[in-house]
Amino acid sequence: MLSRLSEMIWADWIWFPVGHGWDDLKDHDGKVFPKPKDLWATIPIALCFLVIRQIFERTVATPLASLLGVTDKKRICAPPNPVLEAYFCSTSKHPTQSSIESLSKQTGCSVRQVQRWFRQRRNQDRPSKLKKFQEACWRFTFYLLAFFAGLAVLVDKPWFHDMKLMWDDFPKMPLLPSQYWYYMIELGFYLSLIFSVASDVKRKDFKEQIVHHIATISLISFSWLVNYIRGGTLVMLVHDSADYLMESAKMFNYAGWRKTCNCMFTMFAAVFIVTRLVILPFWIIHTTLVYPLTLYSPFLGFYFFNGLMLVLQVLHIFWAVLILRMVIKFLPGNEIVEDERSDKEETESEDEGADRELREKSKNGHMQNGHAALNNNHSKRD
Repeated sequence: MLSRLSEMIWADWIWFPVGHGWDDLKDHDGKVFPKPKDLWATIPIALCFLVIRQIFERTVATPLASLLGVTDKKRICAPPNPVLEAYFCSTSKHPTQSSIESLSKQTGCSVRQVQRWFRQRRNQDRPSKLKKFQEACWRFTFYLLAFFAGLAVLVDKPWFHDMKLMWDDFPKMPLLPSQYWYYMIELGFYLSLIFSVASDVKRKDFKEQIVHHIATISLISFSWLVNYIRGGTLVMLVHDSADYLMESAKMFNYAGWRKTCNCMFTMFAAVFIVTRLVILPFWIIHTTLVYPLTLYSPFLGFYFFNGLMLVLQVLHIFWAVLILRMVIKFLPGNEIVEDERSDKEETESEDEGADRELREKSKNGHMQNGHAALNNNHSKRD
């Protein structure tokens, strides 16, 4: 029964246009084609990336952070309090005003002391500036090297200049060694991001990032299986072209180099919009979604591949909105760029501002559910 099911899933008519199938991808006459078993090589490559990343962060990123003047503010640890700790871990890191008042009675602390304890406890869990710099430095290095490696792989290929040629003699295009390593390294890197997701810096678009990584891994893997490699390499190059600029802007942001950060972010915004909102949809997706219909009848693999491409495009539009919001914020006042996806450490002044707001609302009778609204100012990021 399993063999029958496997035959149904991998039927030629699902993954290839009429008249083509898996037999077209069998090696012959010295020509090599991609094989499903090749993808297993990406797992040890991903594990190697995890090891290399640890070494890189200690031997390269940390000294570079010191050289650029990346420093962390000394954090005040929240004093031990079993009641508040239990609430923090099991109920909420951002208690409502009514919960704060209840915890105040249980612990014998003032409302202000409870607020301060939760602020200090939340700050303890936030990643340090050094950790964020190390992560940005690692990704910057990979994306920069991957972009120029991809450019070297593609610049002399005819389908780089005329994208319609990516379908020339499909699916019988032989695999080149440079394409093999480009695919394996890119896929291995994205797998390493999935493996390290628990320890990486969490941002407000965490769910969107996970969707992006899964869609990217699925897209790369599927394009390898059915020999959409020419289109796949173009998609990877487009993605790498802007990412290293964003990571460099983060690095200078953490270092406090305001003008350099703004300059790098402006360059990133321009490249991102051109590559992700112009080149990708109107050149690459058009060539994978519209042009093939003039050559073949649509098939399930065609819809699956382009469905993943459209998922990525929706995410690009989402991120483009965030990018434009940040550009609008810093251009008029020449302020430093702040990544809206990342947590900003809470300060004592924020608590004082919240207290003043509470007192004013209490005087004016502005209450919510019988209690003054607590301004938990935790949505912004660094």
